[in-house]
Amino acid sequence: MKFAYRNLTALVVVLLFLVQTAVTSAAGVQGNVNGIRFSAGPAAVRIVFDVDVIPDYKVSTENNGTRLILDFPATVNHTDLANLDINDSLVKSVIFSKNNQGFRTIIELKRAAAYTVKTLQGPQRIFIDISKNYESKQIDEVAPGLIHTTYVRNNDLGMLTAHILDVDPALYNLRPAIANGKISGRETVGGISDDTNAIAAVNASYFALNGELLGLTKIDSTIVSTTYLPRSAFGIMPDGTPVAGVVDYTGTVSSKGIILPIAGVNCERGENGLTIYNSYYDDSTMTNEYGIEYTVKNNKVIDIKQANSPILPGTIIVSAHGTAKDALASVKIGDRMEIKEDIGSPWNMAKQILGVGPTLVKNGLVNVTAQQEQFGGDVASGRAPRTAVGITKNKHVLLFVVDGRQSSSIGCTLNEMGQLMKDFGAVDAINFDGGGSSEMVIGGTIINSPSDGSERKVGAALVVIKK
Repeated sequence: MKFAYRNLTALVVVLLFLVQTAVTSAAGVQGNVNGIRFSAGPAAVRIVFDVDVIPDYKVSTENNGTRLILDFPATVNHTDLANLDINDSLVKSVIFSKNNQGFRTIIELKRAAAYTVKTLQGPQRIFIDISKNYESKQIDEVAPGLIHTTYVRNNDLGMLTAHILDVDPALYNLRPAIANGKISGRETVGGISDDTNAIAAVNASYFALNGELLGLTKIDSTIVSTTYLPRSAFGIMPDGTPVAGVVDYTGTVSSKGIILPIAGVNCERGENGLTIYNSYYDDSTMTNEYGIEYTVKNNKVIDIKQANSPILPGTIIVSAHGTAKDALASVKIGDRMEIKEDIGSPWNMAKQILGVGPTLVKNGLVNVTAQQEQFGGDVASGRAPRTAVGITKNKHVLLFVVDGRQSSSIGCTLNEMGQLMKDFGAVDAINFDGGGSSEMVIGGTIINSPSDGSERKVGAALVVIKK
């Protein structure tokens, strides 16, 4: 779905990194520089020139604000310094030179930054302060009830670029969408967005290389994947209200007095286990010959096969192996077979669910639950590109994508992501899959900068569709 944005605000810059292109003092005063000092802190860098009188000076910028030039016409540098020995996260080098116009200082920066030049009396000094911190927000109305914010922040840690999409659920449906409409496969977020005619989409679930989703997923009231651990989840209730919390799955298959636990939904069948498949998986179960499969419709077995059963509309395949296969050996076509699934409240009533995690924000407080949910270092450690979903106090949904692993954005830790989402109004927030998968598409256009340099094929996306 293609469309044009309407800009709501000009670029709102808290600290503009190009404060001025040229600043000139009162003309005609000459002086001598007797000392030069440098200091750096977490917020700013200061370079101080000790002078006998406040001389004429001029400040200018080049190279998109990454070079500051401070000229002192007809002023002599008596320090004999050619440069300053600097090891700083912002300032790359400070070089002094003499020319026909007097004394020049060239400050090379690693990134553009705000600066101010001031003077002091008694003793006489000129100093330049270079700020390491700035942030900006560009806010665009994509459509009524859909606001996109581009957020850029620069501080001592480096630059961070984030994209936030504020969605009003009163005007839009949010739902999981799987690659090519099937569990067994992968597709880019852009492809999923196009396939569903979505106005926007972000990557969502963790997934295996074959496309199987690693987490509980519910689409239009049907459970299409499960997880073996209780994990954080984001959901949409039938009235469109978003919810967040922890979801856990239990399921059973019963027939002829035998009750067996369901080990998984739409995933590879395990040893001695029982897996169920529905039409979201593929056209068939793609299982091997070492099991037995019951095609169930309206709680009645209508077919029995050894392997690779076709998944017909309205049917569920109960696939058993090993001890589970032996337990069901007496079941015949025509027998009753009942499938029960329970995911607790409010999830049983939820229409859409994405089980991902960990939790980032709970009840308005940053609360990262990576350890409790047993996430490994690939998710929990370090700064990385991140995708997440948040819920505001007024029940809007915030879709977040933070770029990482590139010069324009260092990424976030989970705690930093939680704090950022809280700052943007999330009272509850859940982490999605990240890294090279992190991507936001609006109107068919990739909005962020995926760290792989191109779109990664993923298992599922959360799509936004006009009601």
